[in-house]
Amino acid sequence: MTSGIHHITAITRKIQANVDFYVGFLGLRLVKRTAGFEDSDQLHLFYGDATGAPGTLLTFLAWEDGSPGRVGIGQSAEIALSIRPEAIGFWLTRALTFNIQMSGPAPEFGEPVLRLKDPDGIIVKLVGEADLAVANPWPSKGISASDAIQRIRGATIFSDQRQATADFIARHFGFRTVGEAEGIRRLASAAADVLDIRDAGGFWTSAPGTGTIDHIALRAPDRTAVEQIEASLKAEKAGDTNMHDRTYFYSLYVREPGGTLLEYATDAPGMLVDEPAETLGTKLFVPKHFNADPDDVRARLPQFSLPGEERMTERDLPFVHRVHRPKNADGTVLVLLHGTGGNETSLLPLGARVAPNATLVSLRGRSNDEGYPRFFRRITATTFDQKEIVSEAAALASFIEEASMAYGLDPEKTVFLGYSNGANMLGATMLLHPGVIRNAVLLRAMNVLEDVPKSDLAGTKVLMVTGQSDPYGPYAADIETYLARAGASVENRVLPAGHDIGMADMELAHQFTQKVAG
Repeated sequence: MTSGIHHITAITRKIQANVDFYVGFLGLRLVKRTAGFEDSDQLHLFYGDATGAPGTLLTFLAWEDGSPGRVGIGQSAEIALSIRPEAIGFWLTRALTFNIQMSGPAPEFGEPVLRLKDPDGIIVKLVGEADLAVANPWPSKGISASDAIQRIRGATIFSDQRQATADFIARHFGFRTVGEAEGIRRLASAAADVLDIRDAGGFWTSAPGTGTIDHIALRAPDRTAVEQIEASLKAEKAGDTNMHDRTYFYSLYVREPGGTLLEYATDAPGMLVDEPAETLGTKLFVPKHFNADPDDVRARLPQFSLPGEERMTERDLPFVHRVHRPKNADGTVLVLLHGTGGNETSLLPLGARVAPNATLVSLRGRSNDEGYPRFFRRITATTFDQKEIVSEAAALASFIEEASMAYGLDPEKTVFLGYSNGANMLGATMLLHPGVIRNAVLLRAMNVLEDVPKSDLAGTKVLMVTGQSDPYGPYAADIETYLARAGASVENRVLPAGHDIGMADMELAHQFTQKVAG
């Protein structure tokens, strides 16, 4: 009988640390990597058993460097995974060896439980479940099939309407009450998966963000069952529902009375619909409804390495940033600074096209202007916060120095490309900290310094690209003059364009970076 939990989806702040924990430490198999179904710029990873079977799947949305959430009322708070009871000792030793935060083992509802925390602080419980009969555990390095995680045991829901939450889940999804202890009501499915409803009355409300569980998906036998549940929910006026074809399953979303998001998902067609079992989890899937260029999507998504693969660890530097490594690196580096309202992913597709074989290092501005990231604040359309420009230019110079050491960047083969506010930041930094930037592409730039220092920029190469109809275009001449006066080699190309950038900008930047690469 199809019943129980299909998958659990949570949100992570650092995908590499997440992979290291769930694949490297817990030994789960990475069974699917996709761009998000709601947001193509969001990486979505699925972990599970050898075939990615329903009931074994943990999935994570990557909100790289996103704000932490808050666990509270109307949210799931714990993930429970089944192991054989005799494997508790193995996992206790393994957690100590890997320096994983843990407590226990201690009994919960008569079962031994070892409580761990993943890198985002999500509680993961390893539950010794008797009489396990699972077909496809995934033995990995250092973990035998008998010690391996077998399946999802359950999850915990925080509700201030415990009775209504329990009744709703029982009525629509086939769970029944099997026990109660210490403010927790335990529901179980026919497949023996459990949902623990914790009485959270008086607790604070939840807030979405990294380190939280987004939803629990329950198993549906087929699409007809999903449609029948939708009809019964509508008849009950249970709140908003929506159905989606997620390629690997068809599902419905609804919130139970306490506010926790639930999904009802079919087993079929499953994780093997577009990849064979032998190479499961190796191909990036981009949902077709975005009509997006897969290469552009791939450039914006965070990269990671599986245990044992070569990796470049991102460092904790003054600016939030993203490092993108090409398949065939040629030793060149392209450092990207976005315009107003962008972020560290905005220019990655352009960077990948400008320099396909360059390592990309893309920054997020630390300032804020009406809710949008910038590299420094503006006071009017053409006047700017001078103190912040000076302090952020110093921070950028420090970032460049530290990034060069951390990532082994060659200053002579590193090109800095900025657009609008990012280009203005580069221009100011070159004048305030000569020699730090030796090759720069400034797209739609202007001078933002009121007091321009005397600088020696001999040997610095600069390409400016100005839009003929750009309202800021008339201000480009000043920065060109200041850079040239300081000794930089400056070429200012004027295009029949406005403030937006396009293919002509990309081609000029490509030609410039090719000359730098030699």
